[in-house]
Amino acid sequence: MSGNSLDVALAKAISTIPECIAGGYVDIGSGLLLSVKTVDSHPSAVLDLVAAATADLFQGPNVSAIEALFKKARGVDNDRHYFQEIFVNSDNLVHVFLRGKKYSDYVVVFVCRNTVNFGLMLAKSRLALPSIEAEM
Repeated sequence: MSGNSLDVALAKAISTIPECIAGGYVDIGSGLLLSVKTVDSHPSAVLDLVAAATADLFQGPNVSAIEALFKKARGVDNDRHYFQEIFVNSDNLVHVFLRGKKYSDYVVVFVCRNTVNFGLMLAKSRLALPSIEAEM
């Protein structure tokens, strides 16, 4: 992975997603933010917390327990995760978290203004994921 090419892919994705003001790529195994692009500057402590919170969303103890129960109930014995996409609406923003298709221990995060067309935001976010994963 080249940090620079990952940064470029993330910046390109942000430019194609309507009303997108930030994006990041998180290694949820380590809780590290591998790349971030934003229209505003943020303290590194805030960005570190975003990465840790993303890891909690996808593999926190309660999420892991729910996935284990679903697998047991359905007789599934594999490493596939049930939670692939998570959306968080705040007062002014919409956050979309997409688990990687190729690398399931990585999550791309896009943040858009809450006036965004939700369907278009989701479609463009999904379309951006493969080009970001290609930089890993």
